[in-house]
Amino acid sequence: MKQELVQSALKQIENPQILINMVSLRVRQLGQGFRPLIPVAPRMTFMDVALKEIAEGKLSYEELEPEEPEPKV
Repeated sequence: MKQELVQSALKQIENPQILINMVSLRVRQLGQGFRPLIPVAPRMTFMDVALKEIAEGKLSYEELEPEEPEPKV
């Protein structure tokens, strides 16, 4: 089941490094008591929940452009 969740999540977030970071952050949030964005089955782990949320499009990310330093006067 986990492999299927990972493949589904990779269809939404194609960069594996970004996916790992998103899952890691979401697992921490769920562990701190944040509510899941999907219905949770009894045997789902926080990682399963995070991957399914991403696969269903409930979580996304935004890439920020690096800021250029202001010139010193």
